Amino acid sequence: MELLAQGIALISPTMTAALIIPVMYGNTGDWSWLSYALGTVMLVFVAFNLNQFARRSTTAGSMYLYICRGLGITAGAIGGWSLIWAYLGISMAGVTGFSIFSDKLLEMAGIHVPFALLFGACVGAAWFCAWKNVQLSAMLMLFLEGASMLLIMILCLVTLAQHGFKIDHAQFETSSLPLSGLGLGVVVAIFSLVGFECCTAFGEEARDPLVTIPRAVIWSLAISGGFFVFVSYVMVMATHGSDPALDKMDAPLNSMASLAHLSVLKAPLSFGAMVSFFALCLSCVNAGSRVLFAMGRHGLFHASTADSHESNATPHVAVTILAAVAFIIPTVGVAIVGLEPLDLFNYVGTLAAFGFLVPYIMITIAAPVYLKKIGELRNVDVAVCGLALVLLTIPTVGSVYPIPDAPVLYFPYLFLLYLASGAAWILYVRFRKPSVATTIREELSLLPLAQRVG
Repeated sequence: MELLAQGIALISPTMTAALIIPVMYGNTGDWSWLSYALGTVMLVFVAFNLNQFARRSTTAGSMYLYICRGLGITAGAIGGWSLIWAYLGISMAGVTGFSIFSDKLLEMAGIHVPFALLFGACVGAAWFCAWKNVQLSAMLMLFLEGASMLLIMILCLVTLAQHGFKIDHAQFETSSLPLSGLGLGVVVAIFSLVGFECCTAFGEEARDPLVTIPRAVIWSLAISGGFFVFVSYVMVMATHGSDPALDKMDAPLNSMASLAHLSVLKAPLSFGAMVSFFALCLSCVNAGSRVLFAMGRHGLFHASTADSHESNATPHVAVTILAAVAFIIPTVGVAIVGLEPLDLFNYVGTLAAFGFLVPYIMITIAAPVYLKKIGELRNVDVAVCGLALVLLTIPTVGSVYPIPDAPVLYFPYLFLLYLASGAAWILYVRFRKPSVATTIREELSLLPLAQRVG
């Protein structure tokens, strides 16, 4: 349950319902549900490749080490470097989302609080939970996200009942299928679903990890993807003909509640969104710190990042680093640069998506290479890899074409600069410290033995 909670919290279904479905509708209109269905199927194929490793070996920061197993140490380290970027970006999306809905709740009470204080409250609480106990963190995330999803499901069911549970034929009218916008829609769906792999980062803390981690990876995708398809379908149905249109709404759940004559749900829905974004921030700090911890243990970062707290048994230094960055960047962006929190949410979320795509592509390529090394490669494994790579080209190309407006236009170059600097650092460390490669190889060679002993 803790692993499933971690995966669902990082995907954050409430985030999509609260802020992202309107963006999807702007791209694909009545066919928004189809983009979410296609995006879920795509990532299930990626998950199949990821689980080729998860069923056979596990340790802290596992996805980074999985890539090492298949493509070598340098590629694995670059994949880990990319994951840190991704988890940092999504953690900042959680911080800004938390603050947006906190501000809405406080506004209902006639109270105004500077966003910097709201950022600090979110990050401070997330840091304490991640520093204290990962099981406590996971169960808290499960409760918060589950309660928020339940509220949204109640609203959707009431809306369907008010429409007589009739099928909305407009959402299945093939003449309105926006083929030109479907690719962009899948990009949005991938952004909504990224993070399902975070369960693999807890290989040293999970019970029976070779069984529970692969299950959590698939189930977190299936539950979240199904939720997105259902909620987007109902939301489009509920807002047909409304003014403003769905793609112009900044609080679509509150608008749905008003249309369903359930204004009493506005405050609970805003509160549910707020705590869900907090859970998203906490989940990213938890998962990202495990990757940083594993890479620090192997000598790729300062040795202090591999410290584990004496009593809490959590990577407290890595947790503190991620939490600090998750607070500093949004604070600078809003308080000094003058960005609106919603714009900042969109920017950091878009940047984080690049960080997920790179390790997803790497793990997909690494799976058949690894299976061939151990003599277990089958034709079906090659087919799954090929299909996953073909499907992954859609969000990869769609994130840069059609060419977006500034400043999003420059985001791919910013990410490539980050990736290149990481690759240069990794190569430098490997050249100056040959023991890094030896340490990683020793851990990879000992993993199967450790599992048999366990």
